[in-house]
Amino acid sequence: MKQFRKKPIFRRKLLDMSVRVFSLLTLCFALFCMGWILWATFSHGIKSINWDFLINPSKPWGLPRNGIANAILGSLLVTAGAAAISVPPAILGGIYLAEFGRNTRLGNYLRFGANIMMGIPSIITGLFIYAILVVPTGNFSGFAGSVALAVIMFPIILRTTEDILLMIPDSLRESSLALGMSRARATLKIICRAGRTGLVTGILLAVARAAGETAPLLFTAMWSDAWPTHYFTQPTANLPVLINEYATNSPYEGVHSMGWGAALLVTFAILGMNIFCRLIFKDPKHD
Repeated sequence: MKQFRKKPIFRRKLLDMSVRVFSLLTLCFALFCMGWILWATFSHGIKSINWDFLINPSKPWGLPRNGIANAILGSLLVTAGAAAISVPPAILGGIYLAEFGRNTRLGNYLRFGANIMMGIPSIITGLFIYAILVVPTGNFSGFAGSVALAVIMFPIILRTTEDILLMIPDSLRESSLALGMSRARATLKIICRAGRTGLVTGILLAVARAAGETAPLLFTAMWSDAWPTHYFTQPTANLPVLINEYATNSPYEGVHSMGWGAALLVTFAILGMNIFCRLIFKDPKHD
């Protein structure tokens, strides 16, 4: 009888140890790959980082004072435009799903559609915006790039907003209604305020995801060596497309080095934004 009991226990312990070792090895492999990428980007890109590189616009290779300032400004404009387009409706949609459409047919349809949108490859999004915005107008533009990135950001913010608001205890809703507040007022003044840290985190994570996308911008914003002064009507410089152009369409080693420098800026900007989001969303109970 004792042998019969020991055998299953031994097997369970062996299985538990095997899963732990496998999980640890997987974690170490993931950290190794991330560290390798960061080190390769840093070691190649740090050579190009200087003041002239950051304040001068891009120019054809061989001209003096070549930089990426126009691409930095263009990326900020395109990303800010995408946030302005996607954040308000996504926040409102997330509020509806969490507070008013939990078990409704419309809510289920919206939730299902958002899940489908999150799984669509970004290049398909770029082609879609190219077909409905670039082709009819006859112009690549920063605005078209913002619309493409907004389509990517929208479902992320919507689902994050819903998840954050669903974490708010129902007792807070009941207390607000018991004090005589309307459902809408309680949602905006009490529930959203209680979850504002998570809402901001979801927005920042969506912005970080969109800021590094290249494929949609290849079909919408394209590329330009000029300053982004014609955001709505002309191609707009941006860092992801600059990296692609410098890495694949130039035979000059100096241009490749500048591409590495731009990649270093994008990598550490997105990494820093993700770390910042984790820190501000850190649960004090786990300190």
